[in-house]
Amino acid sequence: MVFSESLLHTVETAIKDVSPHDFRIQAIRPVAGGDINRSYQLRTKQGCYFAKVNDAPQAMPMFLAELRGLKLLHGAVPRGHIAEPVSVGQAHGEAFLLLAWVDTGNKHSDAGQEALGRLLAQLHRRHASAYGLDHSNFIGRLPQDNTPSADWAAFFIGQRLQKQLQLAKHYLNGTGLLDQFASLFDRLPDRYPYEPPSLLHGDLWGGNYLVNTAGQPVLIDPAVYHGHREVDIAMTKLFGGFSSRFYAAYHEAYPLQPDWEERIDLWNLYPLLVHLNLFGPSYIQPIKRSLNNILGA
Repeated sequence: MVFSESLLHTVETAIKDVSPHDFRIQAIRPVAGGDINRSYQLRTKQGCYFAKVNDAPQAMPMFLAELRGLKLLHGAVPRGHIAEPVSVGQAHGEAFLLLAWVDTGNKHSDAGQEALGRLLAQLHRRHASAYGLDHSNFIGRLPQDNTPSADWAAFFIGQRLQKQLQLAKHYLNGTGLLDQFASLFDRLPDRYPYEPPSLLHGDLWGGNYLVNTAGQPVLIDPAVYHGHREVDIAMTKLFGGFSSRFYAAYHEAYPLQPDWEERIDLWNLYPLLVHLNLFGPSYIQPIKRSLNNILGA
């Protein structure tokens, strides 16, 4: 059985609590959904749902944090552009997050990419008074400290890079990279232009957005906080999946500051360290190349 009996009953009850219909789950199908959770399509007579399931000790806090993040994004952009949460819960140690199913179209169409660029620009125009957030959350399965700061350099160093470096010391000791990071920290305040704290998706790689059958982009799997908006843009460059039409539409809606492409390596040090801590030492060389590019080594 794909679901345990207790999990099936709990998920059905969660759907019934928010639905006027009396129904049962008719079929459960495993689907692709990342490396951290087990993911499923749940089919009912009234429609389909997407379920993430995880039995790790931190799964429930992760799903609750994702739920809060989705709600924050819902408050910043029009309805239909953010994954729609239905319920979160657990049954005998198995936590789940239930979302409305999205029927997907061609995410690489010119129209879809342009709409995604405009959507991200709209999100980034939602500003706050400080960098960070009033609660911490997760990036993948790793804790993400969002303690607010009025200074972006202090936040990016303290709450982003140093937190990941502490986790990665066993990979980095003896590589010389810790000394390079220390040198970067001394120079960081002079390396970027000021931007007000923007609401960020926080984990915007090509797998964390969809385009539905109507051609509308839908953001999923956020790790939200308020930060320098170039961070989201930089991560779109890390693994690909975004076309030139995306960048052109974003820039038209909310122009980026000069030389933003020269800062891509800088901002992507954070997701590269996250990937080092999640997936191992194959990410040491990309981190080294980025630091050498930034520091001119």
